[in-house]
Amino acid sequence: MHNSKQLFTNITSEGQLQISLQETEISAPKPHEVIVQIEAAPINPSDMWPMFGPANLAEAALSDDKSLLTAPVFKGMLPRIKSRLDMVLPIGNEGAGKVVAAGESEAAQAMLGKTVAVLSGATYSQFCKVPVQACIVHNQGTTAKQAASSFVNPLTALGMVETMRMEGHSALVHTAAASALGQMLNKICIAEGVQLVNIVRKQEQADILKGIGAKYICDSSSDSFKTDLYNAIEETGATLAFDAIGGGELVSDILTAMEMVGSKDAKGFNTYGSEANKQVYIYGGLDFAPTILNRAYGMTWGIGGWLLMRFLGKLPIPKVLELHKRVADEINTTFATEFTDELNFEQAMTPSVLQQYNAKKTGEKYVINPNKA
Repeated sequence: MHNSKQLFTNITSEGQLQISLQETEISAPKPHEVIVQIEAAPINPSDMWPMFGPANLAEAALSDDKSLLTAPVFKGMLPRIKSRLDMVLPIGNEGAGKVVAAGESEAAQAMLGKTVAVLSGATYSQFCKVPVQACIVHNQGTTAKQAASSFVNPLTALGMVETMRMEGHSALVHTAAASALGQMLNKICIAEGVQLVNIVRKQEQADILKGIGAKYICDSSSDSFKTDLYNAIEETGATLAFDAIGGGELVSDILTAMEMVGSKDAKGFNTYGSEANKQVYIYGGLDFAPTILNRAYGMTWGIGGWLLMRFLGKLPIPKVLELHKRVADEINTTFATEFTDELNFEQAMTPSVLQQYNAKKTGEKYVINPNKA
């Protein structure tokens, strides 16, 4: 039995966000489970929507005893999150630390004392109990901080390339391309000879990607963006895109450019557009505005959602383990993550600090150490 301090989130039906620090008890592990003392849990964009929802964080306040953060929620947004109202939920998708207790199975016992990364949805906690299948065992010498971002970004980047191959495409387009994930994707594509079109929104992001060897970079704030995008897609032959933005017309612009390339040599009346399938997967929501589709790209296209865990669920177990091993072997190269700051629970709940990490600025990433004083 382990006592553990843990962060929880709740949005009340009256319209108040409550982030609370609570004492919990971790029961003994079952045969296939391990208990990990979490030393590093990153704050990813994918953590922030479950954590804060549509709260007005400019009005966030921390209680005197530092155990409760509150903020008002825009009332008009409550119907959108109806399914989670008045539910006290754990937070923290991933993290890393040392295995301090293990179930009696051989696989669990083999992890005892080792540094592992975990995917659990409850890593903002001093201790975390997970099945062995939710762990990546890291090589000796890798620290918890180095291993903290082993799942969400590395496996998403690898999953994008795997999806490309499985669906018969030969090149990729990626938005929000200077993110930590985007930089990992570039390193993978460069190493494997995959052509990648990067879409950024400012020059400093383009410079980051140039610095790691990216060849095709299109700045969506540039007057020449649509021409640049067409030229990059023409050179690479990309017919698959992954979009982290969600809102606005960017998805439509990508499909339009793909169609223009695909039908540029068409003769005569071209009613249904090019034959090659053009596919965009939306995997993030940096812009919560509606996705606007100006349908000028024929009839052979698709838009869908892409979620890491559902993608991994489609893969055979040996393939998943192969990807896990690659992450462990390349955690300080391809998948290296630099953190702006390491926060304890009190710091993570401090409104001024919260504003910093919730800004999701390129090049800034924060990690929570639940066991830091």
